[in-house]
Amino acid sequence: MTVRNQFDIEALRRVGQVVAETLELMKAAMEEGIETRELDAIAARNFARHGAVSAPRKTYRFPRETCISVNEAIAHGIPGGRRIRKGDLINLDVSAELDGYYADTGYTVAFESDDEELAKLCDCSRRALRKAIAQARPGKKLSHIGRAIENEARANGFAVIRNLTGHGTGGALHEYPDEIRNYYDPRQQGALAKGMVVAIETFVSTGAEWAEETGDGWTLTTEDGSRAAQYEHTLIVTEGEPIITTRLGA
Repeated sequence: MTVRNQFDIEALRRVGQVVAETLELMKAAMEEGIETRELDAIAARNFARHGAVSAPRKTYRFPRETCISVNEAIAHGIPGGRRIRKGDLINLDVSAELDGYYADTGYTVAFESDDEELAKLCDCSRRALRKAIAQARPGKKLSHIGRAIENEARANGFAVIRNLTGHGTGGALHEYPDEIRNYYDPRQQGALAKGMVVAIETFVSTGAEWAEETGDGWTLTTEDGSRAAQYEHTLIVTEGEPIITTRLGA
């Protein structure tokens, strides 16, 4: 999507704040023993309160409101009866539609963990997202975003998941550009333009470079059990600083 006017911007901000608020409510409710479906129910209630609907459910008939991935699962996990335990690495991926506009955000929590490597992994992935967002200017090649993410990961001894990417959004959950890669590919075509709406997300891992499907048709994992930390924001490209719609208070 490319924004056409101030109405678009305000509508994108509204849905962005819904998913940002939902994510914060889920994070705040996280405690030892809570089931992932209970966290998902928090999202369902907050979506309903705002008149929003789950984007993955609406777009792909995903069986729950949000994606919650724990430990060996790194993306698209289905909330269910799994209970959160101390030391778990938990990814919350929240996206919604409101009045025809979409926003997508994600956050990884090392829950009450004293694992230094997991803390370093999460810190690195957050920094990678900040550096990638700093590249979000009109005319910047998409490959420069991937380079910023990959450079940060490699500099800290980590890898990136190459088949999980950011994407365009705004008028649908997934739009052009279809892939905003987490690694530098000089062959990648395309550049950002003023008004473009994109979801930039980092998938930094402890070793694996590829996500693999599991038997439920949704959940993605790694062959070697590598952990991954994903962080994501939806933003509008402007001539100056991008508008991050999924940051609370945006």
